[in-house]
Amino acid sequence: MGSMSGTAPILLLSMPQMADPNFARTVVLICDYTAEEGAFGLVVNRQMHEPACEIVRTEPPVRVDPDLKLWIGGPVDPQSTWVLMAEAQGPDDEQREIVPGLLLSVSRTLTLQLLQEPPSSRTKVVVGYAGWRPGQLENEIASSSWLMTQVDPSLIFGVPPEQMWEEAIRRLGADPANLQTSSGVH
Repeated sequence: MGSMSGTAPILLLSMPQMADPNFARTVVLICDYTAEEGAFGLVVNRQMHEPACEIVRTEPPVRVDPDLKLWIGGPVDPQSTWVLMAEAQGPDDEQREIVPGLLLSVSRTLTLQLLQEPPSSRTKVVVGYAGWRPGQLENEIASSSWLMTQVDPSLIFGVPPEQMWEEAIRRLGADPANLQTSSGVH
């Protein structure tokens, strides 16, 4: 495939042969991609098991809603937070539209607000991100680590996280069961 220019935003679906456990059965939203800088993405189907109130420490402290669970955007910089949302909220200059129906916010104010009032299912507070240096993602795609598909907000906000990967593969017209790596014994 060689060139990925003009491909962001895009969703990446990890293939079963993906060796990195950080990305097993993940759906990754690639927000930014340039040949010079590489790629920036957020995993959108990994919800933390522990409630946010057990993890989050803010200065000044806020009361974190006991039911809120954060989403793991990736293994890089787990102190950083983003908000993925279906409709605009918070300051305009701190959010941008990825595709219609999907916005990304870097607003700390909005993040703190959402920690205290549980966001709707159409809002995700995401910690950490996934990053690829220049050329790295192209190599992974060339080696069939990822399938690419268009960004679909209804998938990100409308499908439970544990079903999202399979659903995304099905929407591509493939059967997730047929993607399993062959073990050689049938």
